Amino acid sequence: MDFFPIFIDIREQPCLIAGGGQVAERKVSALLKSSAKVAVVSPQLTANLESLAADGAITHRAREFEPADIDECRLVIAATDDPDVNRQIAELAEAQRIPVNVVDQPELCRFIMPSVIDRSPVVAAISTGGASPVLARLIRSRLESLIPAGYGRLAAFCSQFRDQVKTTFHKPSDRRIFWERALQGGVAERVFSGHADEAEHLLEQALEKARPSDEMGEVYLVGAGPGDPDLLTFRALRLMQQADVVVFDRLVAQPILEMTRQDAERVYVGKERDRHAMRQEEINKLLAKLAKQGKRVVRLKGGDPFIFGRGGEEIDTLAAEGVPFQVVPGVTAAAGCASYAGIPLTHRDYAQSVTFVTGHLKDGSINLNWEMLAQPHQTVVFYMGLMGLPVIREQLQAHGVPADMPIALVQQGTTHKQRVFTGTLANILEIVEREQPKPPTLIIVGRVVELQEKLSWYQAPPRSEQGATSPIDF
Repeated sequence: MDFFPIFIDIREQPCLIAGGGQVAERKVSALLKSSAKVAVVSPQLTANLESLAADGAITHRAREFEPADIDECRLVIAATDDPDVNRQIAELAEAQRIPVNVVDQPELCRFIMPSVIDRSPVVAAISTGGASPVLARLIRSRLESLIPAGYGRLAAFCSQFRDQVKTTFHKPSDRRIFWERALQGGVAERVFSGHADEAEHLLEQALEKARPSDEMGEVYLVGAGPGDPDLLTFRALRLMQQADVVVFDRLVAQPILEMTRQDAERVYVGKERDRHAMRQEEINKLLAKLAKQGKRVVRLKGGDPFIFGRGGEEIDTLAAEGVPFQVVPGVTAAAGCASYAGIPLTHRDYAQSVTFVTGHLKDGSINLNWEMLAQPHQTVVFYMGLMGLPVIREQLQAHGVPADMPIALVQQGTTHKQRVFTGTLANILEIVEREQPKPPTLIIVGRVVELQEKLSWYQAPPRSEQGATSPIDF
């Protein structure tokens, strides 16, 4: 992030705006909503600002800016028509360590003013870091319809019960769970509809029945997909944001990890070839242990947890130890990477079946049913096969697959670092030697690869907020 998001209390604090035009007027309006003491320095004012000055809502200094104007200020906004004056103001404020905003010059800003959704005391702020204020306003307009006006009333209602809930639940985790359940049930709906008395009655009933929780927690086995956060399911996102602990591996993209609760405990259990942060048996026991402590645990796994993700082993342990669990499917690497590469895994004219296999080497060999994999009119997708590609190529050809069979390597598919390399069994090792693909890389073998150039649609942007998956083989 270029700017740290923060809300500042400026009630009754002196704030200065240099400039008296339409832009300054908007800034004045925002500051007044926060109950700031606003002074405007400008030879002339808009009609609305003149009216505010006449009513005593703001102080008007009817002249050009002077350096002494910023003394003792908590915030300064430069909104004059003169870039040189704006820069001078920024430099003076910076010297006195006063937060300063310079309109339309983000490089001079120490803070920026976001687009705001005001449901006081609930306030949501949207910012593009000064890159595109218009985009921020468009995002705000979309969110406006998703955040009912009643959320302000709901927040005020909840504040009346904070002390009572705190007395009932000494553990912060218990309080959080109580509020999550209460706010997703009938209490919130009654507040929204204006029936505050009924909402109060329901909440008091819930508190009477509530007890500090020593009960069993739960484990959510969630498929995080191949890398693009947009491929998460709604259910996955909901469970991710309510979990107390996040247990994740190396294939979980950083932006997806950031979509979990910020105060959740994070436990890394990634495995690399010949180096494991935690053995699988230890992961299984850890999940059960955390749940038995009453915690809600999300186990984030790259791709789908039941396709080469060893999810079955984890829930086998949970079931044996009586731990409740849910499984949320994810977009597996084969489906995600093939789609983003423009390679249909099945096609009426090229392949009537698709097979997913693991190409992970064990004891120097890959133990697969090569005769089955060499059959025509199918697509074969190899997970974790980059290191074993010479063996895969050799065995497929030895079992009758022609040397001109198309093959594709999809590196870090669905992310902004995606690269696609296509060739044939005959020349793929030369391509690897030249291009040096890095894991995670998925291997697709079949005639459908011939369609890649024609059907390719995804263009990875040069810069993106979307993170790449961590470097381990698919």
